[in-house]
Amino acid sequence: MHVHGFWLWLCLLLTSVNAEIMDDGVQMEDFDENSEEVDVNEDELTSEIKYKTPHPKGEVYFIETFDSGRLAGWVLSKAKKDDTDAEISIYDGRWEIEELKENRVPGDRGLVLKSRAKHHAISATLSKPFIFADKPLIVQYEVNFQDGIDCGGAYIKLLADTDDLNLENFYDKTSYTIMFGPDKCGEDYKLHFIFRHKHPKTGVFEEKHAKPPDVDLKKFFTDRKTHLYTLVMNPDDTFELLIDQIVVNKGSLLEDVVPPINPPKEIEDPNDKKPDDWDERAKIPDPSAVKPEDWDESEPAQIEDSSVVKPDGWLDDEPSFIPNPNAEKPVDWNEDMDGEWEAPHIPNPACQVGCGEWKPPMIDNPKYKGVWRPPMIDNPNYQPGVLKQLIAAAGERPWLWLIYLVTAGLPVALITSFCWPRKVKLNVKPPQKKYEEAEYKKTAICKPETKGALEQEVKEEKAALEKPVDLEEEKKQSDGEILEKEEEGEPEEKSEEEIEIIEGQEEGNKSNKSGSEDEMKEADESTGSGDGPEKSVRKRRVRKE
Repeated sequence: MHVHGFWLWLCLLLTSVNAEIMDDGVQMEDFDENSEEVDVNEDELTSEIKYKTPHPKGEVYFIETFDSGRLAGWVLSKAKKDDTDAEISIYDGRWEIEELKENRVPGDRGLVLKSRAKHHAISATLSKPFIFADKPLIVQYEVNFQDGIDCGGAYIKLLADTDDLNLENFYDKTSYTIMFGPDKCGEDYKLHFIFRHKHPKTGVFEEKHAKPPDVDLKKFFTDRKTHLYTLVMNPDDTFELLIDQIVVNKGSLLEDVVPPINPPKEIEDPNDKKPDDWDERAKIPDPSAVKPEDWDESEPAQIEDSSVVKPDGWLDDEPSFIPNPNAEKPVDWNEDMDGEWEAPHIPNPACQVGCGEWKPPMIDNPKYKGVWRPPMIDNPNYQPGVLKQLIAAAGERPWLWLIYLVTAGLPVALITSFCWPRKVKLNVKPPQKKYEEAEYKKTAICKPETKGALEQEVKEEKAALEKPVDLEEEKKQSDGEILEKEEEGEPEEKSEEEIEIIEGQEEGNKSNKSGSEDEMKEADESTGSGDGPEKSVRKRRVRKE
């Protein structure tokens, strides 16, 4: 966006303004205390704060502090607003340069609007044209709504340099390039940032509005304090809006404005037409339906209730309200100005039951059916259905069928892969290995060393020598003892050495009986009761070779 020059316009209820338009990197320095532009008597300073008029450093296109007390270089508008009554259409609002009413600093002045309900417009030229190229544009100024504001604005407009521009004819419809600043009407608080963009092909200008700031702007209009408004437009097509040096809105000049500068990637085909056989009705009247012969459309929706009769004492000729007989005309009543005096009306005391024309109440008509209409059915020729739209689109673009297939088949494949049952392969060990592991575990079994258990073992060993017992029955009869069958044949018979060992254990048990009863009791409590740790013995088996 290249613009060769700008003018500055401050309009509508602008109460206290210090305006600057500058390039990036500009700094402000103070004038000397003896500066001629500051028309302030030092003897009148009563505040401890000593104000000095700021002076910029760097490239500045416009600056105005109003500290000189003069409007040199400013042009008051003499134009009229269109579509407005002649009495209020003229830009005749009065301007003055004054200090603030509250929290003033002697010497710090601003441009103040002095007329209420008037149009104000004032303008001045920049020192040199600003060209959008590789430098950011910064516009900032101070605003103080020191008397509040109901409906008005305090915004700045920058105008393009044209040959036919006359600042005395400056009004609301004068063509501008940038509009920035606060605006309010009622409870609608705004911070405008609007720029006019020229379409590169059509050459038509269009207003682009920045999105509203994401902050509450009300306090800046109602606190009656001075606030600094800043607009920054960068060469990379970005912008920032600041209030008191805090960013309240930012974005892209190409995308974050309405309407956007960059057009959408796809638009509706302006040459496309709806087919003649296109039917947009989802429901249609049933063409086969016929109105019943007994359908009466002349019956009203409500009828008078014939079962109700007029109450006794109802006065048909009496009005419901009558003039108040006790009312008197006020002493200061002027019939020429106030008209003919009439007493206020009060309810008629005679109408205890009722007055006026009596009518029975209305009830729903049981015979009412209304206008007959055929029932609605689904339209078999309904076109805007999603499925039909997809089919119609694929008819013009056959490659869409592949997308439809992938889109529909992928979820089905995923669900099938997760939900389909899987076969589990069981790894069964050979029987020989199982018996070997069981035999290994068998040798590590521990048994309680109690008198009863030892006697039971001796009896079982003797019974095994006298008669072989099936291993399955022995497993069921033994309490807690784990025995497994041998791989082949019946259980082997006890050898003579095993018998001798068993008899030796039996003799040892008998000798234990001769011990004292206290020792036997301690042995029973420590081993047989289950409360203490159990001792274990390992059997020794001797096989014949």
